[in-house]
Amino acid sequence: MRITPATADQILQAIQHTRANTTIVNVWATWCQPCVEEFPDIMKVYEKYKGQGVRVVFISADFENPPHDAEAFLKKQGVDFVTFLKSGKDMAFINTLDPNWSGALPATWIYNAQGQKQHFWEGKVSLEQFEKTVRETLGKRDS
Repeated sequence: MRITPATADQILQAIQHTRANTTIVNVWATWCQPCVEEFPDIMKVYEKYKGQGVRVVFISADFENPPHDAEAFLKKQGVDFVTFLKSGKDMAFINTLDPNWSGALPATWIYNAQGQKQHFWEGKVSLEQFEKTVRETLGKRDS
C-alpha cells in the first residue's frame, strides 16, 4: 500500500479510467471520528464484492507532510492498494471533486462502470446502506 498525493482532477481521471463495475470513493481523515468508525464497513463491502468488480478509492484529507498517521491507519485496516492524499487548496479540491459537496467528512460517492456518479453522502453511512447501494449499482451495470 502506498499513498499518492493527487489533485481532484487526477482522482476524477482515475475514476473515469477504471475497469471496475462499481467504484466507491471515500474522503476521510485520521482526525475525523465518523471517518474512522465507518472505514471498516467500507472495507467489509469491498472484501465482499471485489470479486464482482467493486473498487475502492480512498482519499486521505490528512495533512500532506508527513502522511505517517494515514499510512499507519490504512495498514491497520488492511488496505493493500494504492490510495490518495488530497493535494491542492481545499476549496478547489472540494469544488472539482463535486460542486454539491460542502467539504464535510466523511464524504462518499458511488460510481457506476461508466464512471458516472450514482450516489453521494456526507457524513457516516451504515454498513447496510453501503452494501445496499453497491448491490443496486452492480445490478444496473448491464442496463
